[in-house]
Amino acid sequence: MTHPLEALTPDELRTAAALYREARGEADPLFVSASLSEPSREELATLEAGGQVPRRVRIVAVAGPCALAEAVVSLTDRRVESLEVIEPARPPVLFEEAIGAIVAVKEHPDWQAAMRRRGIDDFDRVQLDPWPPGTFGLPHEEGRRLTKVISYLREHPEDNGYAHPIEGVLAHVDLGTGEVLFVEDLGVVPIPEESGSYYPEHQVALRTDLKPIEITQPEGPSFTVEGNLARWQRWQFRVTLDPIEGLVLHQIGYEDGGRLRPIMHRASLSEMVVPYGSTDPMHRWKNAFDAGEWGMGRMVNSLELGCDCLGEIHYFDAPMLTERGDVNVVTNAICMHEEDYSILWKHHDMHSFRTEVRRQRRLVVSAIYTVGNYEYAFYWYFYLDGSIQLEVKLTGIIQPQAVAPGADPGNANLIAPGLAAPHHQHLFCVRLDMAVDGFTNSVVEVNAEPQPPGPDNEWHNGIVSVATTFETELQARREVNPATSRSWRIVNPRRVNRLGQPVSYKLIPQSSPTMLAGDDSWVARRAGFARHNLWVTPYHPDERRAAGDHANQSGGGDGLPRWTAADRPITDTDIVVWHTFGVTHLVRPEDWPVMPVESTGFLLVPFGFFDRNPALDVPPPSSGHCHT
Repeated sequence: MTHPLEALTPDELRTAAALYREARGEADPLFVSASLSEPSREELATLEAGGQVPRRVRIVAVAGPCALAEAVVSLTDRRVESLEVIEPARPPVLFEEAIGAIVAVKEHPDWQAAMRRRGIDDFDRVQLDPWPPGTFGLPHEEGRRLTKVISYLREHPEDNGYAHPIEGVLAHVDLGTGEVLFVEDLGVVPIPEESGSYYPEHQVALRTDLKPIEITQPEGPSFTVEGNLARWQRWQFRVTLDPIEGLVLHQIGYEDGGRLRPIMHRASLSEMVVPYGSTDPMHRWKNAFDAGEWGMGRMVNSLELGCDCLGEIHYFDAPMLTERGDVNVVTNAICMHEEDYSILWKHHDMHSFRTEVRRQRRLVVSAIYTVGNYEYAFYWYFYLDGSIQLEVKLTGIIQPQAVAPGADPGNANLIAPGLAAPHHQHLFCVRLDMAVDGFTNSVVEVNAEPQPPGPDNEWHNGIVSVATTFETELQARREVNPATSRSWRIVNPRRVNRLGQPVSYKLIPQSSPTMLAGDDSWVARRAGFARHNLWVTPYHPDERRAAGDHANQSGGGDGLPRWTAADRPITDTDIVVWHTFGVTHLVRPEDWPVMPVESTGFLLVPFGFFDRNPALDVPPPSSGHCHT
């Protein structure tokens, strides 16, 4: 029997699409996404008791100019269980519509006239990038699904168009009708001429002194895979790829003393936003929601050995329903492998002269997405000591703007002659459906503070740990504070370790920003999740997207701000932890023409979850040289 959390197969996607067509009476609907409709906690409990759980698919399709149809299709019963048309609601930008917008813009006389004003007559040399348009309360936005299209010049087919932005030209397109509504020409700025090639053949010389590094595991990897169920060094979890969220991990648990102890029920990206800090009319509207407006999973790369992943690799393919209801299988969409990671623990006893050291190793589960000019690489790490880490690596090509000679670039930094990059942020919000030894959890904030001076602290050196348990949602809207080493423990008050302490996992944030745009800005209204680094909500199956289910051209206020306004209780119950983190990117010349990786993320470590170091049983290195 197929487990209800197994990844969807191509045949299941085709069947679901056919059942949807029949239920809607549409011969050729435009599909937005098809994803696993995950079973409830109660259904999974039934499965563990030997029952059967229906296999379901959630389908989203276009139902009108500003309407979506959402359906849940039972593959088990071969029927549509529910079907709802939501209006107004706008789907993510679809590939077919984006291509149509490019064609329409190139044929439009106003755009062609703007190109000629810049000395461009060969329109085939122009690269057009459709963008989600945002929402700004403008009359032409009402009742339409829109895109804004930006232009770049390519000197030849393999040229880096981002080196030659055609500044000042913005085309506004109605995606529903394919009509170019209008073209803005904000003024001619010279097009930067310098090449931005990052290809090896265009570099002055390549290094010749890098020697090969070979990663070998003669006996094979230490993990096993059955379907989408992975097991490694007492860890166990399932892997899927959602068309909106991308890489998703399910039922993360750790085997301890013969018992599989749950830690997280589900972990995924919920939403992200890239707010630009430029006040220039050409750039001030940019604030892409790369999950909700594009669909992160739809942009997943097919990974290659020796390039994206290194070592003994297991790949997971990702079947995707296309916009016309066919199936496209992205091969090698998710990569899993082991890495050596320096020392795990070590001590040299200065009395016995005996040294014990163990090597750290981690299991890596990764996926990489290309969203326009940027690449986002998500890496989940599992460690031998029970820790879990998410690292997001940002690379690709920064979004540029042309600058006239001698002009002030404004809210941007110069990166090449005549070329600048606006200040911007990348803010990610992950949804962590916690289950630390079960679904009765609370969240405790811990701050390290100086102990007040007094008789118990005569030398003024005391440090105290101040713990605060969040009772309700509004209390749990919190920010990172490196000055007090602030962390958040997800505790299970009903389970204690041998010291009588409640078991817990500690969320250790990086020094991470919140959104810098003002509270009354349009992007802040729509991306309220980015105003705080931490949110905690009671579990609700319909609360999945931090900015609401339909972020594209949304009016704002949905998602976490709306849910948490109810100020529901969050102690000793089934909770979800939402963590917003990211980077503020003040671009440097070294980020051009392609950006070296910049990383962000967080760590989850056991805090009293185990009775002592769980990695004492890791054997010494097989070479024997460091075990003395």
